[in-house]
Amino acid sequence: MENQQCSSLRQAHSNARRREVAQGLRASLAAGLGLFPIGVALGMLVVQSGLPWWVAPLLSAVVFTGSLELLLVGMIASVTPLATIALTTLLVNFRHAFYAVSFPLRAVRSPLGKAYSMHALVDEAYAVTASDPGRWSGRSLLALQIAVHSYWIGGGLAGVAVAQLMPHPVQGLEFALCALFITLTLDSCRTRGDVPSLLLGGLSFTGALVLVPEHGLLLGMVGLLGGLVVRHLVRRSLGRGSAARASREREALHA
Repeated sequence: MENQQCSSLRQAHSNARRREVAQGLRASLAAGLGLFPIGVALGMLVVQSGLPWWVAPLLSAVVFTGSLELLLVGMIASVTPLATIALTTLLVNFRHAFYAVSFPLRAVRSPLGKAYSMHALVDEAYAVTASDPGRWSGRSLLALQIAVHSYWIGGGLAGVAVAQLMPHPVQGLEFALCALFITLTLDSCRTRGDVPSLLLGGLSFTGALVLVPEHGLLLGMVGLLGGLVVRHLVRRSLGRGSAARASREREALHA
């Protein structure tokens, strides 16, 4: 009788683990539909840039930051200084520091699992979990992140294979990164309140390319960061002023 109970408990635990893993895999499918094609573009860009084919899976496995990897291919091919690469990486990926505030990392208990989950905390994984962070278990979260990582690596390898089979390089493939950022920018500017940030970005990068074209990308990002900080401080100051005026008006009415 005890053996049957133990067997039933083990079976129940096993079924629960399968359901958690299946939950993570199902949740990853939508992100995979978007990640895989971009991974293909990364693999093709690596080959067309004259880099060894293994750079694609190496970047995908070790760096795993999506859009930054497309940027790194051009930087590696042009032998960009390491300091510039490091600072560009910091500026592009600084947003990930804020993901940790609400990402359900606490659900992962093992130290190795936590380390991998922090490494695989990309935009897509955060977007999937952001709506309901509390419903994720450690297994479902790791299953989601491993699946998303696999889509990206698989897309890169598929892109390498496609590029090596093609008789001629695809013209304009290096525009894939620019097209990606244009799409993301237009998608994020849904209200009039977002327009100033878009204008700040345009002015920052235009000025950087005119003044220092050899370091236009880096200085443009620094200028945009500074502009956004100034805009935030100005808006906060104006907001406090408006709140103070409203408070005085209410006091005057009550008096």
